Amino acid sequence: MVKVVGIGGSLRPDSYSQQALRIAAQRVEALGAEVEILDLREMQLPFCNGEEEYPDYPDVERLRNAVKGADALILATPEYHGSLSGVLKNALDLMSFDELSNKVTGLISVLGGQSNSNALNDLRVILRWVHGWVIPEQIAIGQVWKAFGPDGKLLDEKLSQRFDGFAQSLVESTRKLRSAA
Repeated sequence: MVKVVGIGGSLRPDSYSQQALRIAAQRVEALGAEVEILDLREMQLPFCNGEEEYPDYPDVERLRNAVKGADALILATPEYHGSLSGVLKNALDLMSFDELSNKVTGLISVLGGQSNSNALNDLRVILRWVHGWVIPEQIAIGQVWKAFGPDGKLLDEKLSQRFDGFAQSLVESTRKLRSAA
């Protein structure tokens, strides 16, 4: 079974990034994968200072172990000032090649303005640097306040279909890479 860890890079209580992450997780689970979502809003993580150990922060070890044990990742971030959120960057910085190498990763960004790929491109560079594999399908939701209904479901059928394709690509790519290893 494919094991996926999802991380949402927003601390906002009613986070659109978290909503998008949950939808992606549901679609991936529907394909038979197991998904664990690590909610950074519920974790106590220090600012990365380059240390290998953070004994006063057991959630660092929890984060590292969950990601290390996963076959794939879903990273969802709001786009802040043209890039990924600081909280997601910090979480990634608290890990290393040990956790992130060879992870198949799907990327999602949400924006208040027009859709673009800045945060997604920056995440691609980060994942490539640590020898991760980013799937070509990505989701950028511009004007995100229009994307979800009051029940949290997607309002646009084409966007919903993109989530289906995203999930399919993540699971299939992970299976192929695992079987080739």
